[in-house]
Amino acid sequence: MEQEYLPKKIELYVQEYWKKNKTFEVKEDLKKEKYYCLPMLPYPSGKLHMGHVRNYTISDVIARYQRMIGKNVLQPMGWDAFGLPAEEAAIKNNTSPLSWTEKNIKYMKKQLQSLGFSYDWSREITTCNVEYYRWEQWFFIKLYKKKLVYKKNSLVNWCSYDKTVLANEQVVDGCCWRCQNQITIKKIPQWFIKIRHYAESLYQDLKKLTHWPENVKNMQRNWIGRIKGFEIKLNIFKSCQKIKAFTNRLDLIMGVTYISISICHKLSLGLSKKNEVIKKFIKKYQYISQEELKTVKYLGINTNLFVIHPITEKKIPIWISNVTLKEYGTNAVLSIPGHNEHDWNFAVKNNLKIKYVVLNPNYKKYNSYSSFIDIKGTLFNSKEFNGLNFKDSSIRIKNILFQKKILKEKINYKLQDWCVSRQRYWGAPIPMATLKNGKILSIPEDKIPVVLPTIEKNIDSFKKSISPDSDWAKIFINNQSAIRETDTFDTFMESSWYYARYTCPNFNTGMIDSIASKYWLPVDQYIGGIEHAIMHLMYFRFYHKLLRDFKLVDSDEPVKNLLCQGMVLSEAFYEIDKNLQRNWIHSSSVLIKRNSKGEIIKSYNKKGKELFYAGMIKMSKSKNNGIEPELMIERYGADTIRLFIMFSAPVESSLEWKESGVKGVHRFLKKLWKIIYNYINIKNTHYKMNFNLLNDQQSHLRYQLHKTIAKVTDDISRRKTFNTAISAIMELVNELAKAPIQEEQDKSIIRESLICIIKMLYPFTPHFCFSVWKYFYENKTIDNEKWPIFEENILLKKYDIIIAQINGKTRCTIKIPNDLNKEEIVLKIKSEPAIKKYLKNVDIKKIIYIPKKIINFVI
Repeated sequence: MEQEYLPKKIELYVQEYWKKNKTFEVKEDLKKEKYYCLPMLPYPSGKLHMGHVRNYTISDVIARYQRMIGKNVLQPMGWDAFGLPAEEAAIKNNTSPLSWTEKNIKYMKKQLQSLGFSYDWSREITTCNVEYYRWEQWFFIKLYKKKLVYKKNSLVNWCSYDKTVLANEQVVDGCCWRCQNQITIKKIPQWFIKIRHYAESLYQDLKKLTHWPENVKNMQRNWIGRIKGFEIKLNIFKSCQKIKAFTNRLDLIMGVTYISISICHKLSLGLSKKNEVIKKFIKKYQYISQEELKTVKYLGINTNLFVIHPITEKKIPIWISNVTLKEYGTNAVLSIPGHNEHDWNFAVKNNLKIKYVVLNPNYKKYNSYSSFIDIKGTLFNSKEFNGLNFKDSSIRIKNILFQKKILKEKINYKLQDWCVSRQRYWGAPIPMATLKNGKILSIPEDKIPVVLPTIEKNIDSFKKSISPDSDWAKIFINNQSAIRETDTFDTFMESSWYYARYTCPNFNTGMIDSIASKYWLPVDQYIGGIEHAIMHLMYFRFYHKLLRDFKLVDSDEPVKNLLCQGMVLSEAFYEIDKNLQRNWIHSSSVLIKRNSKGEIIKSYNKKGKELFYAGMIKMSKSKNNGIEPELMIERYGADTIRLFIMFSAPVESSLEWKESGVKGVHRFLKKLWKIIYNYINIKNTHYKMNFNLLNDQQSHLRYQLHKTIAKVTDDISRRKTFNTAISAIMELVNELAKAPIQEEQDKSIIRESLICIIKMLYPFTPHFCFSVWKYFYENKTIDNEKWPIFEENILLKKYDIIIAQINGKTRCTIKIPNDLNKEEIVLKIKSEPAIKKYLKNVDIKKIIYIPKKIINFVI
């Protein structure tokens, strides 16, 4: 065994061993309990960043632990390979997206392997591979035949910079989620999948996700936007027409002062043909983004039409509003400005009547109201319903409207159908075509896959869809000339079902092998960032339900446990340039002055110019504060980086990258290596331990060992508090460093302790543990070892070892029965010869007692 810990030397050797022996390849085994551990599919951007490393390290620690407790563990890896970034990089570097992507995958795979992740590389998936997306096309045709897919001219979010459509979920504060440029609204032909048909299932099944973070589930609930209410059929005054309006508060029906309809309501569109003012209003606001809407909110136009109130039979004006949600419910709502914020704001802005019908508990008179009051309470100003509470009034009004046959219970959703068309080249072709007469057909199954054409020369072609005039676009279907669909799929399509394909990546007679998927699914543990809560994770759940309904999987949800890791933060510095712009400087080019607490008080560039310190912020290219994983691996080794990442913060919290912390973890591994080296070099006869002959110190060390095993096991398996697990192991190593090696019993206890420590550290530092294991078991590798089991009888100890001190200086350790109270313990320790001599003829000023650990006599 080498005297020094040399990670470079051992890590490459161990990685080669795993690769050669295919250590982490798995197959279905009905005799073993399965465990499917999955980190989110990465985009092959070219280089790993620390966010990637954190995600994959968490996943690997869980996978290795589950393997050690006897489960058949699947942990695969692949590449989300289509998408805009590859196109942009290809244009910038004058190459094709395919060449760029393949080059990046090769490099990033090497990086992942250098970190020792236990992936089953035989299942590697690349989504731009035709053997993958062919089944996506096959399934899309199945959905089309079941009328779950449609094409229509639709208002879409358009990013003029990326020149493509964005789903609602991809618009953040009115900007493109990727490039942060302002989006505009356009109307173009688009393909949609009917996710709204599954809105109720997606909403209700969140209750089944008991091991998902509550904030993720709430974000999904809010995005689905489920609202339960009623649709009321109202007569339009002096007309045979009727209008359906929605409300979720029947008790407030006597407070309705106007009806609000959207600009895309059929009544609005009909009026626009006759009324130039309405026509101009609709034209101005029909193509407006949510961000622009904030500046022109609550604008409306009076239609000069009325509906008849369903109870009072009085006339109520109909207004067209630019804030009534488009394609949401009936596009018409009963507006009650006295008790709804949006209705109040609209009424105030347009000088409409406001009527209050719920008593305000803060005022005696209803005319004391100064704003809307959104409460459930006692009705007034409501004629025959005065004095009724929310429940009784709702029931009574409901019965009246049911008798009139104008009421229908209804659930509305904010969630819109999923737009899956993108007007770019680098994506999976949509397997549809259009005849000359405009009829849409699916590509015949015998002509699937529709392979994306190779473009090498014309780089500008990557900026848009394939031309419908190209030879590739022309096709004959049933002896009729047709033009292929030239849009490509949104890349969220590929990332919505990859987890299922991992169970059978080489299955070539269907999309998913039902036997393999039944064994492996659902995923037991999924790891990824919170930023995916309402895009990827929503589509992911939806796609799984589609697969279930086509009998390709048999569970309702794709994932049992979801873990959302926190961000990785790093120190960031900048200077202000001559254009008053921030110029971000990497920390490697910064001279830093810190105070005694390690806090930054001054920072300078290498020319001595003082810089601004922006604090610990998320690592990003734009802030130039990223830390290259390769550099850290080269400097400290992969195991040090893995251990630091898992030790420095709880996995759900942000991690502050500090190289001083990395150095500390590296020192710990060197220390443990030295302890193992010293033990190995002592002549050891592997003496069998006699538990009845252990002295106090030996018993205490063995108790600490089994206490640590119990804690680490619980921290990893149940609590997922990996940082506290590592801390407990470090404390045990510190105890072991102080333990004597004099008797054979000492050697046996140290051997037992080291073996258990190595096993417990193996998920975190696999190369280190693999290397030292052979010095304990020459013909066995640690990869197949079982997790250590703590002995409960040892933890039920009858005695505590207490350190006795005089004025803070240790004088002896004493074995004390653990059923004594403080007074009894003080008397017993005072009578000990090693303490008694110091207390003779002196006054004891103070006794400091830390239960079960230390007693200190201050004299």
